[in-house]
Amino acid sequence: MSRTVAAVAILISTLSAGTVHAQVRPTVPVSGQTAPQTQAAAPRSPASAEQRAAADRMDPLTRSVFWAREQEVDPRDPIAGVKAAQALRELGQHEQAAATAQGVLLVQPQNVEAMLEVGRAHIARGQGFYGIAALEQARDLSPRDWRPLSLLGVAYHQVKREADARQAWNTGLTLSPDNPEILTNAAMAQTEGGDAAGAETLLRRAAAQPNASTKIRLNLALVLGLQGKTAEAEQIIRRDLPPEMADRNLAWLRARTAAGAGNGTSPTPGRTWSSLQGR
Repeated sequence: MSRTVAAVAILISTLSAGTVHAQVRPTVPVSGQTAPQTQAAAPRSPASAEQRAAADRMDPLTRSVFWAREQEVDPRDPIAGVKAAQALRELGQHEQAAATAQGVLLVQPQNVEAMLEVGRAHIARGQGFYGIAALEQARDLSPRDWRPLSLLGVAYHQVKREADARQAWNTGLTLSPDNPEILTNAAMAQTEGGDAAGAETLLRRAAAQPNASTKIRLNLALVLGLQGKTAEAEQIIRRDLPPEMADRNLAWLRARTAAGAGNGTSPTPGRTWSSLQGR
């Protein structure tokens, strides 16, 4: 699910192609002469398909190391570049994730997956404006793909282009009806705007889909709690989270609801909710 919150980034460099590491052997006297002899290190080979599949099942840190190595072996490998960008984004290194994905586009200017990662990374750091161009290009290159539209809606929302955001999500839902990611993105935008009741309607649709994720259900619990429907919210949270994390989420939710009631405003979610969910 695309996220509407931001984090910080760390720059990690990758090695250029064709670097040869030489090893110097001890000098050996030959006919009264000495001369250093060098032997080029054997070039590393890309990982096998089985190794790559296994790496995709690992945690983000392990994946970031693995795909960085694959980029060192072949900096022109677009799959390695996109996978590295994804892992960096999941680690919270959003600026480097965007830069890595942008590097893929230097090699393959029409790589839609790289464009999507550029958009996701900028959205994740709260700077969706800088991902809009790549996402619009992905939308134009892949007009039957709902993913660019889902992400574009979030990016437009971040820059307060609300009509464009709604249009993007509506178009995405015509391509993929009841898509839980699109519904959730639209719902969270409504929640931030203070319309928890409208968000609840969308999130119930999203949560009812067979492929709905835990995070979608937890977002439903959020909007239920913000409306004072704490019993149902607690049922969802305790079903999907271990006890300690459930207690933290419920304590946060009660505090937010109390704060909203105290100042007469409708409470809206902050970044703490996302961090409590482990996002």
